[in-house]
Amino acid sequence: MKKISNKNTENTSIKVVSIHAEGIYLSVAGKDYFISYNRVPWFRNATVNEIMNVTLMGRMGIRWEDLDVDLEIDSLEHPEKYPHVIKRYEGEVL
Repeated sequence: MKKISNKNTENTSIKVVSIHAEGIYLSVAGKDYFISYNRVPWFRNATVNEIMNVTLMGRMGIRWEDLDVDLEIDSLEHPEKYPHVIKRYEGEVL
């Protein structure tokens, strides 16, 4: 069976595909990404509902409102350009 896709929907869609012990699989505009808790630790102790509540911010960003987390899509496509996703402060516990 041939898959019929709507280009408008694909270009504006975002969904959490799965949540694992190591991170989150996310689909953005038809591309799949893995977000490791080691790289973005704010998701590590989040609830399923908090992780699932994700929206696109224009064409360049992703927003988790409940967690107050924003990521650029470019940081998922080119993580080598973003070596410091989180900045740790002295005494901060993650």
